[in-house]
Amino acid sequence: MSTWGGPVDVTLTGGRVVTPDGVLDQGWVAVRDGLIAAVGEGAPPDGPTEDVAGSWLVPGFVDIHCHGGGGEAFTSADPARVRKAANAHRRHGTTTLLASLVSRPIPELADQVKALTELVHDGVVAGIHLEGPFLSAARCGAHDPAILCPPDRASIDRLLDAGGGAVRMITVAPELEHGVDAVRHLVDNDVLAAIGHTDATEAQIRPAVEAGATVATHLFNGMRPLHHREPGPIGALLDDERVTVELICDLVHLHPTAVRLAARHAGARRTVLVTDAIAAAGVGDGVYDVGGLEVRVVDGVPTLAGGAALAGSTLTMDAAFRNAVQSCGLTVEEAVRATSTHPAALLGLRGRTGELRAGLAADVVVLDTELKPREVMSRGEWVKD
Repeated sequence: MSTWGGPVDVTLTGGRVVTPDGVLDQGWVAVRDGLIAAVGEGAPPDGPTEDVAGSWLVPGFVDIHCHGGGGEAFTSADPARVRKAANAHRRHGTTTLLASLVSRPIPELADQVKALTELVHDGVVAGIHLEGPFLSAARCGAHDPAILCPPDRASIDRLLDAGGGAVRMITVAPELEHGVDAVRHLVDNDVLAAIGHTDATEAQIRPAVEAGATVATHLFNGMRPLHHREPGPIGALLDDERVTVELICDLVHLHPTAVRLAARHAGARRTVLVTDAIAAAGVGDGVYDVGGLEVRVVDGVPTLAGGAALAGSTLTMDAAFRNAVQSCGLTVEEAVRATSTHPAALLGLRGRTGELRAGLAADVVVLDTELKPREVMSRGEWVKD
């Protein structure tokens, strides 16, 4: 588990600093009292410095779809285990994340939401994402089909009430009974409505977007495939300027060409990289429980026991960043927007994190020339093993 090194006042110097306005080749980032005090180029301000020459300095990563890591899942009622999961990703540069929960019966899911709420208030996680149970049985993936149900208002309200404002996003298959009404109800309650695990046609997707759905849960995966005569959810969501598309950039869920095509079409304003990580992230192969289903991880790839269906990933955001640049053809600046800037804005956190600029939280990842983390700073404190 990570431990904190305590707050630091330091200026990181000599690195390539990725700012909202471009890259400073010999830049510096001054950190004071947990915030970014200034960003510049040339002579740094007076005070302690740390030379990070040869490194990239990028904002802390923001993961809006993560189920666990470090051997622990966010379904745990034990705060220490949830913190361990969050810390496992923090060591890899994720300084802000949503805790994603998989499909369970509504009463059980409400209890899981309640257990996480205090940790949201403490800032361990930035909110809760419910990936189910309002999903299509035809595209259920690693969700127990026996648990799936239509998104009736009473069920949604029970989950939202359990979180007291902590639930930030819910994934819905809009073709289900009450699906479009559910999207509208979520939007009315300031909750992000995401579309995923859906067998909908394009004609069934359009009303949900009109109702306010703004996120495509792991585009391509858990969806009716794209067809030239029936674009389905992939075509409809990718082509709509109002929708942000999640991409699991582990090179298993998506081929690099698929990532590149989607990112180019959606552009920097609508592309978000996510991990969809399970407890196995940062741990290794073995047998894990995901929403009551047995999942086997072999060579880093989780699948449902006895089948070939993918069951989340073992991805961390630094690897997603690296894959996007080294295998999928994104620039470092594009990868920063997809892993930090845009997901932070989507969560309403643009004035707090997601960019290297004065006044924001000192969430900084120092990457080496291979884009692997050398150091991670969260809110002005170094994250240590």
